[in-house]
Amino acid sequence: MPGLEVERRRLVEALKAMGFIRSPKVERAMLAVPRELFVPSEYRAMAYDDRPLPIGHGQTISAPSVVARMTELLDPDVGDRVLEVGTGSGYQAAVLAEIVAPTGAPRESWGHVWSIERIPELAEWARGNLERAGYSDRVTVVVGDGSLGLPEHAPYDGIMVTAAAPSVPPPLLEQLRVGGRLVAPIGDRWAQRLVVVEKTPQGVRVSEDIDVVFVPLVGRYGWSD
Repeated sequence: MPGLEVERRRLVEALKAMGFIRSPKVERAMLAVPRELFVPSEYRAMAYDDRPLPIGHGQTISAPSVVARMTELLDPDVGDRVLEVGTGSGYQAAVLAEIVAPTGAPRESWGHVWSIERIPELAEWARGNLERAGYSDRVTVVVGDGSLGLPEHAPYDGIMVTAAAPSVPPPLLEQLRVGGRLVAPIGDRWAQRLVVVEKTPQGVRVSEDIDVVFVPLVGRYGWSD
């Protein structure tokens, strides 16, 4: 869709000007992934507005500025193993996959993204979106309680939580490798701050970033439904 490609480039340039995109790898990923394939058809014309959009089941696709900022904070690299908690439409997972397993790069250099979604219908829709966008071989979508993580594929170089938790779920910290980084919105159900946790041999370092509003993380170490 040539018109949407122009809109995508315009959005990326705006996010660079505002400081949400700073690194070449995040810029390249945001230019490569067609967000219009990850929103409901009735919102396709708004795919490159910098705003969250509803995707059904009480969930949303995050605003591109938030996707960019969280990706910058996680700072994944080629070959990394990444866990995402909260697949939604699959868009954030595709952006991460384009960085850890770039299109056109040798497959032996690829990393992988595992993404957990608690709502089976959304997980199935995300799988279809990822297939259409060309990322199904780099992203595995699993249905489950994201607050428990996915221990069978741990340790992860990076973990991104795209739903609001009252605190960082302990299983996710356990599944993060030493030297790895976790990014999550932490707070109450209505307002949160992005928190960056770095796991070091001496323990964890925690820093805070921008204020955000995410749907709640529902699960054993999140909120009840």
